[in-house]
Amino acid sequence: MIYLKTNAEIELIRESSLLVGKTLAEVAKLIKPGVKTIDLDKRAEEYIRDHGAVPGFKGYNGFPYTLCISLNENVVHGFPSDRELKDGDIVSVDCGTLKNGFYGDSAYTFAVGEVNGEILELMKRTKESLYIGIEKAVAGNRIGDIGSAIQKYVEGFGYSVVRDLVGHGLGKNLHEKPEVPNYGHRGTGPKLKEGMVLAIEPMINLGTKRVVQEKDGWTIRTADRKPSAHFEHDVAIRKGKVEVLSTFDYIEEVLN
Repeated sequence: MIYLKTNAEIELIRESSLLVGKTLAEVAKLIKPGVKTIDLDKRAEEYIRDHGAVPGFKGYNGFPYTLCISLNENVVHGFPSDRELKDGDIVSVDCGTLKNGFYGDSAYTFAVGEVNGEILELMKRTKESLYIGIEKAVAGNRIGDIGSAIQKYVEGFGYSVVRDLVGHGLGKNLHEKPEVPNYGHRGTGPKLKEGMVLAIEPMINLGTKRVVQEKDGWTIRTADRKPSAHFEHDVAIRKGKVEVLSTFDYIEEVLN
């Protein structure tokens, strides 16, 4: 069942999504070599609760933390821990909030200190692929148009698209129908209708597309242990245009 949202509901999703962007900006202020990833998690939870919301991930299917923090070869769903960030690491931070009954969900991959140029390129192009996919998220198109655009762009640089994890619908539930793969064929999949809200989230690997699950039952990493980047926005489907509900502006103000 795909739920179409009213304008009022979309505004509530926007509020939750913007709070995620502000939370990730708070996290961005702390990211540097020597910082423990658990400290990023604590700051995020405090900030979300101070703003009248609850962490969207904590307790979701038993996930124990506020943030998914995935370093280097970890793609998604990594646990915060006492591990310290090191110069040259990249760290994907995925965050969700629940406020007024609606979720926000967004992710950003950060460079820690001086990062290898090849990996910086992977991050840049993964982020670009997100916006290329978003351009296709208009009423009348199909889900496959989004994934096809992302796949074509990143594979042009020799990168690979994770198949086992996909974007999703978003609303009163963190994961709703339809699934939004970052690969596929134009003109296939469910038709996009006005009022649908999607979380689009390319997960792009420097090496193989194959991934494995770690022993913790959550963390997903690349099979060849090469780095992976991840960026995510929430969007509302409109006629003739797409409305991005989340934002990286707060994060990038901090980074710049």
